[in-house]
Amino acid sequence: MHLDTLEYRLRRSWQCTRLSTRVLVISMVALALLTVPAAAGFFRAEAAGKSGEWTVLEAGAAPASNPLAGFVPYAGSYEGLPHSMEWFYFPVNSVLVAPQSYDWSSFEAQLNEIAGRGHQAVFRFYLDYPGKASGIPQHLLAAGLDTHHYPDYDNHGLSLSPDYEDPRLLDALDGFIAALGARYDGDPRIGFVQMGLLGFWGEWHSYPYDGWAAPENWGASATTQQRILLAYDQAFAKTKLQVRYPDAANKDLNVGYHDDSFAVGTLPGPGWHFMDKLAQTGAADKWLKEPVGGELRPEIQHCIFDTPQRCPLIEESAHNDFAGSAHATHASWILNQHAFNPGYAGQALANATAASQALGYRFQATRFVVSDGGLGGQGTLSLAVSNTGVAPFYYDWPVEVAAAKAGNIVRVWKTGWRISELKTDMSIQWDTPLDGAGLTAGDYTLLVRIVNPLDNGVPVKFANASQDQTQAGWLTLGSRYLAGR
Repeated sequence: MHLDTLEYRLRRSWQCTRLSTRVLVISMVALALLTVPAAAGFFRAEAAGKSGEWTVLEAGAAPASNPLAGFVPYAGSYEGLPHSMEWFYFPVNSVLVAPQSYDWSSFEAQLNEIAGRGHQAVFRFYLDYPGKASGIPQHLLAAGLDTHHYPDYDNHGLSLSPDYEDPRLLDALDGFIAALGARYDGDPRIGFVQMGLLGFWGEWHSYPYDGWAAPENWGASATTQQRILLAYDQAFAKTKLQVRYPDAANKDLNVGYHDDSFAVGTLPGPGWHFMDKLAQTGAADKWLKEPVGGELRPEIQHCIFDTPQRCPLIEESAHNDFAGSAHATHASWILNQHAFNPGYAGQALANATAASQALGYRFQATRFVVSDGGLGGQGTLSLAVSNTGVAPFYYDWPVEVAAAKAGNIVRVWKTGWRISELKTDMSIQWDTPLDGAGLTAGDYTLLVRIVNPLDNGVPVKFANASQDQTQAGWLTLGSRYLAGR
């Protein structure tokens, strides 16, 4: 046989053998795939990008209102400016009715009324409210607790300033605070608790009877203040606390602040403004973990949002700067009764609405991707979220992801995402597995939401165009195809 012919035959034989081997391998792989059980949760892109590729989410307008943020009215039903919280005072003697005996019925009624409107409450208990009947428990007055009468703030002797150093009063307050925390710490009806109790209106001052403007000093001593601070700090581990003034006694406690002279005595300058005290205390960055609230000074509520703004300077060193105060303090919420009654109109309403929306956090989802799990099973959702607001969100409310089909939610996944970690001007990428076991193959719309623990509470809304697009209270991410193998 010719050598060339022999070589040709040998080469053809080797090629045929290699081809047969390839066919055999491919056939075996195909057979293996047919016999592998359907992989649960295998996601691949169909309608929006390819698997493993990020999809950009369109930004949207600022939400009209968000839980635990924005302007807040006194407790009541109001039309107009959207809001998520209501504020109220409450006298101690309406609950502490006898030594170590508590009647919570009237307080419960107030919380339920607010929750019935879908709002969370922020409140303060008081002993001494100028112009109102005394909040001091009757059994303490009957036992001879020393008190002061005064005509200031249109009081004319109606309310009484107690002796804050009396051991009987302090023991009663210790028990009251412990009972309050045991019953209400973590209650979904409550947004924040202001410590109150001490001073006029529970604001931790008794001006002018504080030793500066008058020889008398009716205020609580540093020792008493520390005792109240520690009692609250021990009683509340979940619900966030706020106290009126930053100082060394509360710097290292889990306590936020409420600036009740907001936009008048806020920005630094004279040494006694809110930001001055934060700096002097070394607590300028405490807002990163603890909330700031307060009250827009009532004397300027009616004019602060006018264009042009011509509010009077009601105090020396007053600044009447709302935007600057919000930015400096990182305030989450501000009591502003005028916004609800009588309310603003025209450009003032537009300005006030924008100011309310600028308080607190603002979450915006920027992009997402679903990577499939291959033969291993479940897919993984990755979601990038930014906080473009002035403050964090201070609770780790649950975050859920859902799959919807034809507009109806058919599967919800819990995540371990901690929204309190999302600080101001910060972006985070969250990842969570999506187990699709039991779902039929097909196109699904992925949704995400932050769950308000108050059943009918105002939903947390993202500043995205697709918020509420598929289901109310949910942010729509996009379509993905769920296929079993």
